[in-house]
Amino acid sequence: MAKGPRYRVPYRRRREAKTDYKARRILATSERPRFVVRPSNKAITIQIVKSRVEGDSILTQVSSGELGKYGWLGGSKNTSAAYLLGLIAGKKALKEGIEEANLDLGLLSPTKGSRIFASVKGALDAGLEIPCNSDVIPEPSKIRGEKISEYAESLIDPQDYKNMFSGYLKRGLRPQSLPENFDTVKMKIEEEG
Repeated sequence: MAKGPRYRVPYRRRREAKTDYKARRILATSERPRFVVRPSNKAITIQIVKSRVEGDSILTQVSSGELGKYGWLGGSKNTSAAYLLGLIAGKKALKEGIEEANLDLGLLSPTKGSRIFASVKGALDAGLEIPCNSDVIPEPSKIRGEKISEYAESLIDPQDYKNMFSGYLKRGLRPQSLPENFDTVKMKIEEEG
């Protein structure tokens, strides 16, 4: 165990694995606001945050609960929902006069085709400038929910189908029609903005 006058205890949030101070310093000293995507077990939250000496200030925020007012019947934490939330966040940012941002992953690992990059794609389609390599963005069929639709059609046992997609069925959506619901919601978001 290290001891003595040269040993330094790491910051509390570093010890708790909540903050990567090296990455945060780089993002905080940038002139651009941060595009923060935080998926949880039940929802996805997207914030555009400006770092200041006094503390961070949230400029815009979008959460999965807002998708319901556009008629979204799919899951609140899947890739399709992440894209739609990114689209809404990009539209809100442009209304606030924010034209560019940097992606803040926090302690999340950058995984190719993940929900985080689906939300970045949504913000890019809205017109917000976020530096991002196009190789990590999920393919359009995954964003539209075609993979979920194909999987639902491939299930043979009706009990497995009911168990796997009970949330969709409870909201009145057959998983096979998820891409159509996605297109409808996307069109409503684009018309509103």
